[in-house]
Amino acid sequence: MSRSGMDHISLFCLNICLFCASSASPPNFVFLFADDLGFGDLGCYGHPSTLTPNLDRLAAGGLRFTDFYCTSPVCSPSRASLLTGRYQTRSGIYPGVLYPGSIGGLPLNETTIAEVLKPLGYATAAVGKWHLGLGANGTFLPTKQGFDQYLGIPYSHDQGPCQNLTCFPPDVKCFGTCDVDTVMVPLMYNEVIKQQPVNFLKLEEAYSHFATNFISTSVKKKQPFFLYYPSHHTHYPQYAGSGAAGRSLRGPFGDALLEFDNTIGNLLTTLENTGVINNTLVFFTSDNGPELMRMSRGGNAGCLKCGKGTTYEGGMREPAIAYWPGTIRPGVTHEMASTLDILPTFASLAGAKLPQSKRETMMFYPEDPSEKYGLFALRLGKYKAHFYTQGSTHSGLTPDHDCTVFAALKPHDPPLIFDLEADPSENYPLPLDDLQALLVNIKKVKEQFEASMVFGESQISKGSDPNLEPCCDPQCAPKPTCCLC
Repeated sequence: MSRSGMDHISLFCLNICLFCASSASPPNFVFLFADDLGFGDLGCYGHPSTLTPNLDRLAAGGLRFTDFYCTSPVCSPSRASLLTGRYQTRSGIYPGVLYPGSIGGLPLNETTIAEVLKPLGYATAAVGKWHLGLGANGTFLPTKQGFDQYLGIPYSHDQGPCQNLTCFPPDVKCFGTCDVDTVMVPLMYNEVIKQQPVNFLKLEEAYSHFATNFISTSVKKKQPFFLYYPSHHTHYPQYAGSGAAGRSLRGPFGDALLEFDNTIGNLLTTLENTGVINNTLVFFTSDNGPELMRMSRGGNAGCLKCGKGTTYEGGMREPAIAYWPGTIRPGVTHEMASTLDILPTFASLAGAKLPQSKRETMMFYPEDPSEKYGLFALRLGKYKAHFYTQGSTHSGLTPDHDCTVFAALKPHDPPLIFDLEADPSENYPLPLDDLQALLVNIKKVKEQFEASMVFGESQISKGSDPNLEPCCDPQCAPKPTCCLC
């Protein structure tokens, strides 16, 4: 593996009732990744009107996390750290996110979960939102990063014009305009464009069929499998087909979440029907917090402060569920964990040898990290220290003025310190008079971590080239409007 710095630990060491399976065959892995879903968006996390029977089933029969974190408050860097087990600053997926014409992407010398599992005999597939680069000739697509198969949109589904597209039946147009002056959003199979623009009403059906077929085929071949399903739900603009549209109590956001939940139900049914449910770890979480600027269409962070784009808890603490019948005892854990810990956990279960330790800290970088400012915040045990605070456009249109884009970058020396067990909303900074020993320890941990952090070359700063935007008819004119198939 090409890596410097160990950012991850194995969830085995969290004392969360996760035990080695007794089965002689290697376990299967299904990773479900929601998009822009907040800590307070699921019924099992307290939302009163969400309809997600299958996620509720996972929570009731699995382990629900209360202190689970992503590593970035926006999409691309969060996905990079999940798949590599390393902070996004190391791999260069910063600042912000990748675009359809981005020159850069997740460097090929980074080792993904798929690349760890594939040599161990695993079948690997990705379905849904990639958002880690496309590049010239598909350089950065999943099939170049350890995945045998891929079906999906290679970036966010709002990164193309959507004002005339249908998002809900019979012909309800998408809310907003999305990105204009770029190609229509494509659906790709492996490295080939199958449809442009994508049909939102049929997209989830295609994903469900692809994913369930992958599971069934792998089982028939008696091959362990890793299915990575980064959903577009519940990112703006929300969409849903006939199986979910109008069926929730939360309007478009709730319908989109229900459609995601329906696919999860199909996956669980397939795992049961193929007889591998008891030998499969299903893990669910979200890439970052809710986009509060979308108001009721943007999700809910529950009791947590702010949302997407910020390093407050609402931007980076996520719902998370681990489900493995007969192996994971149902319950709730308050142990700290992160998307960084998924790679070593899967690798350990699959038989790879990795060092183990307990997670005691979590580092918080903004969406535009830099060596100049370093960490914005750090969690040590139950305490969180803010060295800088800043709002974000993504968390605008909320009554909390600390969340909006008008909340300018503000340094804190000494840092603001919150007790996240007593005050998860980060409303009441602690008086520092009695915390001098804690401050010394926080400073030491911060200095040690930042000394070990080597910022990789920024892939996003390489810029964009319109010629790299995917077009199903590369020779057509005028672009981008002619890219239709």
